[in-house]
Amino acid sequence: MGLLDIIIVLLVLSWLGGFAIHVGGGLIHLLIVIALVMFIFRIVDGRRV
Repeated sequence: MGLLDIIIVLLVLSWLGGFAIHVGGGLIHLLIVIALVMFIFRIVDGRRV
């Protein structure tokens, strides 16, 4: 697992934790959007290589 994978996993877990604890509000949703964008870029970049 690369650093990007670890960051994506941490962001997803933080997002899920935010739903369970109801802490962070919009920040948690912003983090998951960032994680999804990073994941999509990684998929697109992987197909080019």
